[in-house]
Amino acid sequence: MRIAIGSDHAGFALKQQIISHLRAKGVVVQDHGTHTAESTDYPGYAHAVAEDVSGKTADLGIVICGSGNGVNITANKHHGIRSALAWNPEVAMLARQHNNANVLALPARFVGMKEAEAIVDGFLAASFEGGRHQRRVDAIE
Repeated sequence: MRIAIGSDHAGFALKQQIISHLRAKGVVVQDHGTHTAESTDYPGYAHAVAEDVSGKTADLGIVICGSGNGVNITANKHHGIRSALAWNPEVAMLARQHNNANVLALPARFVGMKEAEAIVDGFLAASFEGGRHQRRVDAIE
């Protein structure tokens, strides 16, 4: 599995932890930055992740900022991207199961490291259920 990931300064520490967590599981991680905790703007990182997922150079994406909202909005500007903001594992799993989410947005200022790992694990473990959900996902496009 290939995961593209990106964050702004508010999500930097959480991004680093998630990268370590994913690599320990054998996941190939494409890190689009930021690479420091210095203040930076989130859109470029979210765009890079969304482009990897929409271009199929990554299977899924993870975007992180302070609230998760900015990166989520940015990623969702890309055709074929269904980014979901999740603050617990259940929301992340439902986003995959019902919405066929392919990007996970995390609110770094509102989840701890262990909770974020559980959210990521839930997102990766879930799969799209199709059925009645497929026509809803089709209607998004």
